Amino acid sequence: MISYIRGTLASVDESRVIVDVGGVGYGIFMPGRVMAGLPQMGAEVTIHTYLNVKEDAMQLFGFLSRDDLAVFKQVITVSGIGPKGGLSILSQLSADDLRFAVLSGDAKAISASQGIGKKTAEKLILELKDKLHLEDALNHEQTETADAASAVLAGDIQQDAVAALTALGYGRTEALKAVRKVKASPDTTVEDVLKQALKYMTV
Repeated sequence: MISYIRGTLASVDESRVIVDVGGVGYGIFMPGRVMAGLPQMGAEVTIHTYLNVKEDAMQLFGFLSRDDLAVFKQVITVSGIGPKGGLSILSQLSADDLRFAVLSGDAKAISASQGIGKKTAEKLILELKDKLHLEDALNHEQTETADAASAVLAGDIQQDAVAALTALGYGRTEALKAVRKVKASPDTTVEDVLKQALKYMTV
């Protein structure tokens, strides 16, 4: 298995990059969202890869972080979602956004990916809700100034706050992410959470 490719970024098109390694060009399919983070042409790049072997082809799929690759590998374990489908999902959502979508049961956010229908999104949520390390996304969302108090928000208060935000028209994934950013204390109320969470919501 090819775990990663390190070499010179030789070309970039809509869905694939070519990395020159010692005079050999490796074509690697990447999500558009991830490709936006590539260095300039001619620079050295390391791409973490997954090799998909079929009867008539071998294809490399790549990501700039091991975390994205790990989530991609989890996604393609879901029956009905192949590497191209996984690429589509991670073009629409970052690894953390997908974790939040799974945690909140937000099939709408996942089905916004090209070629992924509502039933497939619901199946992904069902199969991955106990497999994805959702705490990783929560850790990524914390700022350097966040303290232990931000982790004591009671589950029922969190759920009520998310429900209130979704009633206002916000997506469940977006609402959950905002609520999980709130610094809480033992006497924090739903109203307190809503006031703080709304500061993190996008229009």
